[in-house]
Amino acid sequence: MKKIKYKLLRQGILYDAIGMTTAFIPGIGPFLDIFWAPYAAKKMSDMYQGNTGKIAAVIVFLEEILPFTDFIPTFTLMWIYTYVLSPAPKPVVQTIEVEVNE
Repeated sequence: MKKIKYKLLRQGILYDAIGMTTAFIPGIGPFLDIFWAPYAAKKMSDMYQGNTGKIAAVIVFLEEILPFTDFIPTFTLMWIYTYVLSPAPKPVVQTIEVEVNE
């Protein structure tokens, strides 16, 4: 679990760095976001499963496609939300009723 946790962090930092570099390329940077935004959204949904991953994918898509928002480290923020801020999942308690015939 720990290896996966920190692998996701490393991947997230890398994807955030790539997303931020398009802001510093004069002229063609904004056009590169047209290709990077869907790719980043797909990677986010692959990295984080379920509804949380889907919501994060939409957010990262919008963040990458909108101008002047490339500086937001969306992948890293998602990792912090998932592994630092979210409470630990509660165990599921299941009650089983048994009828005994004597």
